[in-house]
This record gives sequence, C-alpha cells and structure tokens, in this order.
Amino acid sequence: MATISGGDKLQQALTKISKSLTPAAGKPQVNVGFLGKATYPDGTSVAMVAAIQEFGAPRAGIPPRPYFRNMIAQNGKAWPNQVSTLLKAHDYDSHKVLGLMGELISGELRQSINDLTEPPLSPVTLMLRKMQSEDQNLVVTRRTVGIAAARVAAGESTAGVSAKPLIDTSNLINSIDYEVIDGS
Repeated sequence: MATISGGDKLQQALTKISKSLTPAAGKPQVNVGFLGKATYPDGTSVAMVAAIQEFGAPRAGIPPRPYFRNMIAQNGKAWPNQVSTLLKAHDYDSHKVLGLMGELISGELRQSINDLTEPPLSPVTLMLRKMQSEDQNLVVTRRTVGIAAARVAAGESTAGVSAKPLIDTSNLINSIDYEVIDGS
C-alpha cells in the first residue's frame, strides 16, 4: 500500500496551469505568415504573391517554390517540444509562449525563403531584374516581358543580377509577421 500526500498543492498547481492555458476568452493560438494588408508598391497583395510563389501559377509560367511547406516539414516536428519547454520556463503563460513561438516560426520562415534556390529563375525573369536595376521606375507589363524575352533571345547577358528566388525586393520576406489571438 502506498500513501500520497500533498494532493491539495498538486490540485492548486494544476488549476493554475489550467487557467493559464485556457483563458476565459478561449484557447489562444498563434498565426504566422503574411498577415494584414501588406502590399507591394503597386498595391499587389503580398499574401497573394506568397501563395502564388508557394504553389505556383502554371498558366503564368511560375513554378511552385514551397518555402512554407519546406519550413513546416523541416521544423514542425520540433514545435510541440519547444512549446512544452517554453511553458515550463515561463510559468505556463500561454500568451507569452505563443508569442515566443511566433517569433521562432517567423524566423524559420524567413530562413526557409533565404535557403530556397530551386527551381531556378527563368532567363526572362533574370532579364527583367536587370532591366529593373537599370530603371527603378520600370513597370513590368506584357510588353516589358516581351522586351525582356527579346533581349534574352538576342543573347544579352544578365551577369551580376541576383538569381535568388523570392528575394528580389524583400517585400515578401519583410512582410512575415505573427499574432497571438484568443480563439473561440
């Protein structure tokens, strides 16, 4: 026969943890990604561009570049243990822990974008980057793309132009954010 004492203190500790993890307003959650109304200078939605880059747009000749899915596959399995460790370290303050996880995952998402190199940019995209470096006011239209394609066909070099996907203007990577909200 075994005797356990201190049940009242254990119950008090569990009650405190429970209240912290499930506030009256609902279960908190963290959202990470392209939140709000971030836009490019021409008004194009950053979230829309992010989705197009993630999943591709075959009709427009844009291949998928799964930076978000790659990040989840690489890091997602570690998140539950990280949450557990942070909860213990921060007295089970769920909002604080979710904020810290939001920072962590946002950083991992930025790193995933930085690490992405495949598939490579098309020669026309590289030429468009060259043309934009020569004229910062250049607006990319069908006509501009046609001019870029003609310059590529003529053998014009794009040496010195960044061939890194998703990094050209930094709008995408700089728009990554997170928020901690109370769910219902």
